[in-house]
Amino acid sequence: MILAIYAALGIAVAAVARQQMGAGMNEFFLANRQLGGIVSALSYAATTYSAFMMVGLAGLTYKLGVGAFGFEVTYLCGLALVVFFGPRFWLVGRRFDYLTHAQLLADRYQSRAVGIISALLCLVFLIPYAAIQLMGIGYLLAGVSQGSVGLVAAMILATVLAVIWSNMAGLRSVAWTDALQAVIMLVSSVITLCFMVYRGFGGFAEFFARMNRDIPELLSGPGLFKFNVFVGLALPWLFFSISNPQVTQRLFVPQSVKAFKQMIGGFLVFGFLYTLVSVFWGFGARLLIPDLQSADLATPALLALPIIPRLIAVIVMVGILSAAISTIDSILLSLSSMAARDILKAGFAAGMTEASELRLGKLIIPILAVVFFVFAYWAAGKSGLAFMIAPLASAASAGLLMAVPAIVGAFFWRRATAAGALGSMLGGSIVVLILQLTGTKPLGVWPGVWGLAAGILLYIAISLFTQAPAEKAEEFIGYLEKNLQKYRFI
Repeated sequence: MILAIYAALGIAVAAVARQQMGAGMNEFFLANRQLGGIVSALSYAATTYSAFMMVGLAGLTYKLGVGAFGFEVTYLCGLALVVFFGPRFWLVGRRFDYLTHAQLLADRYQSRAVGIISALLCLVFLIPYAAIQLMGIGYLLAGVSQGSVGLVAAMILATVLAVIWSNMAGLRSVAWTDALQAVIMLVSSVITLCFMVYRGFGGFAEFFARMNRDIPELLSGPGLFKFNVFVGLALPWLFFSISNPQVTQRLFVPQSVKAFKQMIGGFLVFGFLYTLVSVFWGFGARLLIPDLQSADLATPALLALPIIPRLIAVIVMVGILSAAISTIDSILLSLSSMAARDILKAGFAAGMTEASELRLGKLIIPILAVVFFVFAYWAAGKSGLAFMIAPLASAASAGLLMAVPAIVGAFFWRRATAAGALGSMLGGSIVVLILQLTGTKPLGVWPGVWGLAAGILLYIAISLFTQAPAEKAEEFIGYLEKNLQKYRFI
């Protein structure tokens, strides 16, 4: 019943958003760059924080300890990159009418190939990240319902809702439903944490005392994290905010400088609170249910305990469902816009009308959703650290890291070239794919670290020996230098 109410409420919100929708690609995929600060902040939070948190991060804490908190706080530290790069995305997005960061790169480097490769990287590496949202929903609903809702049925439900909300009104629909879901996520998780702590331990003082007494090995230093594992997981998280298209697109949409700053501040508060709740949830599960076969089952197992009232368990289940769907629908929008504009139009049909481009983008949404579902179904049957939700998320982000040298250089280095950008993205991605597929970690270092190192070297070396698009570089960087102070970003 509560799931039905949740679905109906989301559809109603999307329907209201649809009434305000105009025409065109910018309207459908960027809400015409007119989102207010509060909606932008909540949408940014809901897009970023997904099933990874209350299922994946809680599971990682359960298995490896306090290092999981440091790993996730790395992402919040990476918010400094949004403070620094976000205004630059916002300014050039409005000046040059960019829809995606792949289009930004293609224009800045004056190369369609750069845009196409950047978009393809996102398509390839975001499939696992989107799939883990479905896995999280499947584990959760199957666990809380004690098997009455199957894993596959739960994943199908989430997929269908994400497609409906994405198609109804584009980003307006997604942003408004995201805002609703962000509130559900945070409120339900805090309430449930309080029930767990007070009914399971008698209060926070005893909860912390039990942690110190019963699981000290998970609290010392990095917990059970090894340094190389921590770096391998955390590095992609540090650059998540400027490498993941569903996040960089959010940097284009605030309606004003004030709204942009509200978005960043609101997200920071939300993110810190939600991270603490998820980590405490993982520690609570380790104390109350110490012998789980799979750490990713920590949250479903906790919600099934008698200390959590059934109604509260269902509400937090809806909160996690909200977290996952809000991420999936944002990824669907971002990838469909990239596929339509940066791959198909740029590569094969430069004369395509905007109306045809929009129809194509909408058509791609359900196709991508099916791909996400198939990958989730396959990965859910696997076991081991590599197939836990948190490592899968980080592995996906490791591939997206390969665009970071080209993105950073686009804003600052006039000497950077298209060949350098292509070499860094392709070379780094090949390194990551080879190491991931073979399970190799040279010197114990994870694939994303090696891939980023290779990408940086290739970007600099190739750019130094090839011709830069001097006129465009001057127009692009010069515009930023003149306008950052004008708009009071610095």
